[in-house]
Amino acid sequence: MEEIVEKLIKIERELKNRRSRDHLAAYNAGEKKHEKQIAFHKCLKRNRWVFGGNRSGKTECGAVECVYLARGIHPYRQNRAEVQGWVVSVSAQVQRDVAQKKILHYLRKDWIEDVVMLSGRKDSPENGIIDFIRVKNVLGGVSVIGFKSCDQGREKFQGASLDFVWFDEEPPQDIYMECKMRLLDRRGEMFGTMTPLKGLTFVYKDIYLNERADPEVWYEFVEWSDNPYLDKDEVAALEASLDERTLQSRRYGRFISDGAGLVYPEFDENVHVIEPFSVPKEWQDNISIDPGLNNPLSAHWYAVDFDDNVYVMAEHYEAGRDIDYHAEQIKRICRELGWHTDGKGRICSLIDSAAKQRTLGGVKSVVELFYERGILVNPNVEKDMFSGIARVKSYLSRKNGLPNIYIFKNCVRLISELKGYYWGSGDLPRKTADHALDEMRYYLMSRPQKSAPKTALTSIQKDKERRIRALKNKRSFL
Repeated sequence: MEEIVEKLIKIERELKNRRSRDHLAAYNAGEKKHEKQIAFHKCLKRNRWVFGGNRSGKTECGAVECVYLARGIHPYRQNRAEVQGWVVSVSAQVQRDVAQKKILHYLRKDWIEDVVMLSGRKDSPENGIIDFIRVKNVLGGVSVIGFKSCDQGREKFQGASLDFVWFDEEPPQDIYMECKMRLLDRRGEMFGTMTPLKGLTFVYKDIYLNERADPEVWYEFVEWSDNPYLDKDEVAALEASLDERTLQSRRYGRFISDGAGLVYPEFDENVHVIEPFSVPKEWQDNISIDPGLNNPLSAHWYAVDFDDNVYVMAEHYEAGRDIDYHAEQIKRICRELGWHTDGKGRICSLIDSAAKQRTLGGVKSVVELFYERGILVNPNVEKDMFSGIARVKSYLSRKNGLPNIYIFKNCVRLISELKGYYWGSGDLPRKTADHALDEMRYYLMSRPQKSAPKTALTSIQKDKERRIRALKNKRSFL
């Protein structure tokens, strides 16, 4: 019996030693799990980004993704026997201290076939600058993880054919585009992990706003509270020492405009944007239009449920078209939605009051032109910008954890404008793409102002009111 127990102890000790050497096996394997890291690995899109504050766990998932791919053991993707990839850092020193260090942490020594150094000793790669690592792939081949730094210049990123690129922190745009070219023939993927500290750069436009509506783009924000391994007291102490602007980037990983903040910081794509669903006919409410011929014409379809929650169901947003085209597109979307009409079969909508004016080159206003095409537009909208912004904020704000407005994910232009709407000089929002935001303001301002809910009276207040009523009755009796 003692011999069996001794063998079991020996086996357990060996397993413990193996686990301590295999950091990859321990990654998100315990009771504490970093859910947003797991979401990153599960996402199958080919251009994925994690925007996070310092110590939020963003670099960990980038390094693990590289090792998963190189080893041929990715839990959510189709694995291949030989994979070529790059790890791109801001500089060689940052490569050594951050990305390279993380890769070596998760890459067991017996998985490494060879290490080629740019500087330093091969038997101590963590102390030097690695050129590339040859990794044994479980499917029988050998993968290569190469290391690049942006300070080498764009020319050093030419020529290769790759399966993946990991950007550890934000690269210059020319290097980003060059790496995209390296992925073309293998249908490779890129992913980035970064703290946005450079303002509203191309990553903000191409990834966060996704202005081209690229279906392969995905992103996630991670912050300190998402990392279950950080000490809460340390987080609270550091948070107290930072100003709000620094917190937005260093804790939450948010993009910060130079000298200005977001008009709608309440907007959270993970909360307010939802999958489309079949909306009951009884919920259909109104359409709102911001007209434009050279500028985009923006139109959205709004529904309201029985709890007074607003749903933005559909979107028409296009520039350089005439009234005939816009009217036909609005009718087409109404047919698809089964949208209600008035007693004469006309589509009803709100529209910017500027649509009442006749242009210099025309004899009819936009209101008249829409009317002739069976669309009855109401130009009597409330246009006060600050009242409208306050109303939008009230709908976006979460009361009891939930907002009062939801946007279907197919309304891509409205979502993009909400994310990119910043205050400018003179206490006014920057004059940028805001056509969808304008007509959303018109619609929400057309709805009745919500009265504040009555709070329940305390027992003392109830007794006070009872005594006042009794006193009034006594006086009236006398």
